Amino acid sequence: MRDARTAFRRFWPLTRGDRAWLGLVVVCVVVAALAETAAILLFARLTDHALKAGSLSAFWGPAGAWLGVAVLAALVGYLGNSLAVLTAERFVLRLRASVFRHVQQLPPHFFQRHRRGDLVERLTGDVESIEQLVVSGAVGAVSAAFSALFYAAAAFWLRWDLALVTFVLAPLFLLAARRFSGRIEQSAREARAADGAITSVVEESLGNVVLTQAYNRQRDEEERLDREAGAWLRASVRGARLSEMYEQCVEVVETLCVLAVIGLGTWEISAGRMTLGQLLAFAAFLGYLYPPVRSLGRLGLTVTAAAASARRIGEILDAGPAVTDPADPVAPWPVRGRVAFHDVSFRYPGARRACLRGIELTAQPGELVVVTGPSGAGKSTLAGLLTRFYDPSAGVITLDGVPLTDLPLRFLREQITLLPQQTLVLSGTIRENIACGRPGAGDAEIERTARDAAAHDFVTALPDGYDTRIAPGTAALSGGQLRRIAIARAMLRAAPVLVLDEPTAGLDAVAARQVVQPLRRLMAGRTTLMITHDLSLAPDADRILVVDHGRLVEAGTHGQLLARGGVYARLAAPLPDLPGALPGAAVSSARAR
Repeated sequence: MRDARTAFRRFWPLTRGDRAWLGLVVVCVVVAALAETAAILLFARLTDHALKAGSLSAFWGPAGAWLGVAVLAALVGYLGNSLAVLTAERFVLRLRASVFRHVQQLPPHFFQRHRRGDLVERLTGDVESIEQLVVSGAVGAVSAAFSALFYAAAAFWLRWDLALVTFVLAPLFLLAARRFSGRIEQSAREARAADGAITSVVEESLGNVVLTQAYNRQRDEEERLDREAGAWLRASVRGARLSEMYEQCVEVVETLCVLAVIGLGTWEISAGRMTLGQLLAFAAFLGYLYPPVRSLGRLGLTVTAAAASARRIGEILDAGPAVTDPADPVAPWPVRGRVAFHDVSFRYPGARRACLRGIELTAQPGELVVVTGPSGAGKSTLAGLLTRFYDPSAGVITLDGVPLTDLPLRFLREQITLLPQQTLVLSGTIRENIACGRPGAGDAEIERTARDAAAHDFVTALPDGYDTRIAPGTAALSGGQLRRIAIARAMLRAAPVLVLDEPTAGLDAVAARQVVQPLRRLMAGRTTLMITHDLSLAPDADRILVVDHGRLVEAGTHGQLLARGGVYARLAAPLPDLPGALPGAAVSSARAR
């Protein structure tokens, strides 16, 4: 229960703005409980004065009052339940938005350590489970507590001695809930984790369906899903079995209480100390009393299950972003685009060794600087540091002489256009995909940049033109066409600094040639840092930097580095003509892949 209290205190602030409605819900709950109590007392009066005596005239007064109480209970019940649902759903929206906002600030390594499907499950099922703790659970607890209080008070008013005898068994409800809560919490935690694993397997399998089919891995994927589903089945069945065991124990306790009431009531009626109406009313109060007490016990089980979800959400919220805005940021200025790395070293969180050590480089406005080197040398890390996904472990990176850590993140990233290695596509129209480079751009600007990116012709040839809908993994366009849409997006952004990470990766020779000219237009007048294995554009570079094992080992122009015969010369050397080798123009594309 301590975990539940901690979770409640952590997430209760999200109800701010709806607490007045929650107060009204509580008022409705109290009024409904009072109405039910009054209805039972009216039933007792109706039994003793109308039914037992057979008097129709004695019927109308209690019957009219009972009907009025029923109408009042119906109205406040409808109002209270409607408001409870509204506040619960608003809480879910706030919590999900809060977690999602936080997730978008987390560094790339967080997503490499967590399966995507599991994160989806946390943002859906776990969020709704926490709502059961903070909103629905709180309302349910208040409702059950007031109902139990009123029904118990009425039973005491009718016959306090008989009530004391029957209430002795009430603590058995809470004892049963306490006995089962820990085991149910463990099962709930395991079931939540298994839910996330199943979602991950399905998401990964659908994303790799071509690989699955090409390598005949259908059976392997089915077995992988079966393993995760088996874990979910065991946890779910265990949780359901424990819950059902609790319910049946409670049924037995309730039966004992009812039998005690009937037995004692029969004795009291035979002795003339109790009327039939009083006995029926007393039994009714007990019948109404035990469900709230039972609900309080069941609420404890719900709370323990929600605590497991709260811990899973807490793991996300406790993961801090790798970078933050400075406390005293530099005021914005018209950025020219001079980029400099001064003795920069970097080690990824949790890694044993630094992937960059002592990097020194500068790029002036309008320059093209090509960064190349063997795979895994640390080239792409330079792009992550320049866009401040991470900060250097040592050294400093500057923009126009100002350290990046002194700049607001939003301002910094508005000055840098990143064209990542993977062609990123948003779910939406081609027009929307290009326009996200600069929100608010008009149709004429979008089409102009599409022409410059050599995308306008194939876009207008589509049935819906710029309104054609595309999505991640879409088959509507080729890789080269999607790449040109990404280039158009980058052109529209018009930032003074451009970072190209393997701009021709994954493209065949024809597609690579088609994007070269748009890339030249994109680079014109910008400070460009191109990270690439494809050296077809290297002769145009103002400077080439060669990174190997995290260090800058060579720097110079294309001709200078070839003449030295070092690492760059080996990377730029043509592939030998081996039997079956790719001919001509396909060679550079093969090297890029």
